[in-house]
Amino acid sequence: MRRSSADAQQARSAGGSPLVGSSTPGRDQRHGGARVVQGSNLAEALHCAAREARRALDAVSAAIYLSDEDQGALRLALAGGSAPSFFTFPGRMALDTPSATVRAWATGKAAVLIDPDPAGPDQEHVLPYPYVALSAPVATAERRFGCLTVLRVETAGVFEPAEMRVLEEIGRQLASVLARLVDDGVSVAAGPTPMLVPAEEEVDTSVCTPGWGVRDVPGSSGTSMMFPLRRLAELLNRATTMDDVVAAAQYCVMSSLRADALVMVAAREGRLWVLGHSGDSADLARRIHGTGVDDQTPAAVAFHGRPLYLTGDRTSFLGKTTAGETRTEAYLPLRGDGQFVDLPFADRSRVVAVCCLAFSGPRRFPSEERVLLGMMAGLLGAAVDRVELSAEQHEAAQLLQRFLLPAQLPDLPRLVTTARYRTADVTSKVGGDWFDVFKIADERAVLVIGDVEGHAVESAAVMGQVRTAMASYAIEGHRPAAMIDRTGRVLAALGTALTVTCCVVALDTLDGTAEVALAGHPAPLVRRCDGRIEALDAPANVPLGVPMTQPYEAREHTLESGSILMLYTNGLVSSRSMCPEACARDLLGSGDTTSPALEDLADRIVSEVVTPQQRRDDAALLLARYEGARHQGEPRVAGMHIQRRDLRGVRTARAFVHDQLGSWGLQDMVDVVELAASEIVTNALIHAGSDVDLRMRVFEDHLRLEVRDSDTNPPIPSSLSLTEEEAPEAEHGRGMLIVEALADEWTSYPNGQGKTVALNLVIPQD
Repeated sequence: MRRSSADAQQARSAGGSPLVGSSTPGRDQRHGGARVVQGSNLAEALHCAAREARRALDAVSAAIYLSDEDQGALRLALAGGSAPSFFTFPGRMALDTPSATVRAWATGKAAVLIDPDPAGPDQEHVLPYPYVALSAPVATAERRFGCLTVLRVETAGVFEPAEMRVLEEIGRQLASVLARLVDDGVSVAAGPTPMLVPAEEEVDTSVCTPGWGVRDVPGSSGTSMMFPLRRLAELLNRATTMDDVVAAAQYCVMSSLRADALVMVAAREGRLWVLGHSGDSADLARRIHGTGVDDQTPAAVAFHGRPLYLTGDRTSFLGKTTAGETRTEAYLPLRGDGQFVDLPFADRSRVVAVCCLAFSGPRRFPSEERVLLGMMAGLLGAAVDRVELSAEQHEAAQLLQRFLLPAQLPDLPRLVTTARYRTADVTSKVGGDWFDVFKIADERAVLVIGDVEGHAVESAAVMGQVRTAMASYAIEGHRPAAMIDRTGRVLAALGTALTVTCCVVALDTLDGTAEVALAGHPAPLVRRCDGRIEALDAPANVPLGVPMTQPYEAREHTLESGSILMLYTNGLVSSRSMCPEACARDLLGSGDTTSPALEDLADRIVSEVVTPQQRRDDAALLLARYEGARHQGEPRVAGMHIQRRDLRGVRTARAFVHDQLGSWGLQDMVDVVELAASEIVTNALIHAGSDVDLRMRVFEDHLRLEVRDSDTNPPIPSSLSLTEEEAPEAEHGRGMLIVEALADEWTSYPNGQGKTVALNLVIPQD
């Protein structure tokens, strides 16, 4: 509400000497200068400065940000004015935020929201609210404390130089008061939540954050707790993972209430499992994790729909005296419908999780604070339900995707292959990327990679049809161009409207001849032995599903021994700024590719793909190292298959290793390789519950042992163990500890529908 000149004069008479008198004639006279900023404590000084800034500049709200050196940011300490304007102030501003507040902090001068002459187009910033902002530093000649910012409705016009000087003077006055407080040993820092002071400046007895509130400054009220509530809603609206939900709860619930620990748990198959935790939460999480849903524990009782508060000066839930304890806990049921029910017989069917908070020392939970916690629990419950549903859909999509991909890649004597698949993060639907390797004979292989447009069930269905057709034509011995042509005809007969791109490479491992055919797909790349990276060019042709005007064509190339082939889909490079092929060349050229094992190179390539938040498409990668005939005689490669539940499988594996190493003249390695193979095969048979494949390959200086199963989980135990019996070593028998001690290098990586555990052992030199 704007004041008249008479009101301003009366205010100056009542408040003491002005800092800045009347400025230029006209509308500048609507502010009559500001009274001297005073305060015997931090809250009072901040409140006085914000109040005078609003009055002197006819602003709807004012905020004071204080520096947080640990976080390298400015944090909101106090906001005052009319709602909802003071809710528009961010709780934290990074020092690279293009705002008037940060510019004032950086330059030491008053700044407006939009700089009329910005240093760069990226510095222009407009708030999504109908206000204009003016900010001034809160600093003395020796110290910088923060900034003072005011908002005025945009229809009131821009701030003029005289008004900027008024705010700068108020900032200097406040800085002087804060400097005296610091000299007196007072900590000048923003509280866990900002003080919010309504424009009416009437005392409100609603919920107040401990440390900020009615006793600190007149007019400061429980409205301060509305800030973390509103901020929690904003953060949860953007949450896509459980980590996001836990981070929002930590920032807005745990920190605001000064809790020491936060743990969120869900019920799965009759037990409670930790979804996430923060703070000093290890003991609380260990105490809850794995307990029964029907046990008489606080967390389990909260799953019946009623919140539970265990105060340090009362009788505990189990009936034991806790007067001597220093721990206070709250257990809040989170309902999927977003409601917070506190009824004796509330239905727990919609309780999706429980939020557990722990506080040091005795603490009471007044009714107003319980109301606030109930509102927060409602927001958290809706978010957990949404994220969990999305995670289930995403898991189902990934499961379907995994079963549509090859179960494992075949072994060829002179060709080593590996593949990686990364799903898009922006959808829970299944994608249409795929890869395949077909072993036609010991000397011939066919490599395929492709992409069906879209992210829907239809995309997955078409991908399955195309894979089946490609496999059939490859096994029949058709050449790459014929495979694409015939598959395109099948796709046309099925009547799908989706298009498919693919790349087919047929490789003769005896002479290194590679025949390449494309259907609108990027050409494969090859890294030669001398480090040169080239594209195996071929006619682009048209994608499958597009009417053909001419026959599909292929082109032959020759590979030298040691060459590395890279087939990929656009999702691997489409998020980067450079040319897709140039990006793919950089990825293939990264790191050391002299090692016969391609897993490290594959992991390095996919790790350089943009973060999941930016990934908009599925990405498939297929790498192949052509070994050729560098050595006389056949490559030393051998393998065996063990069926699931084969009680003699481990003994058979040991015998296979013993006999095979003996035939290769590597008897000195028998004991070590037998023991390693025994431990890995045992783990695979017990924990994966699937068929197991064991492979050995001899290189110049080392032997590589690989064990494949259909379990996608790596042999790494959970980080949260309940008992000594469930410790990491016990989860896999201690087998992997033995393997780690035996092997010079071991790793685990995805392989088709499962995983491969591989280790390298140096061959003793005579």
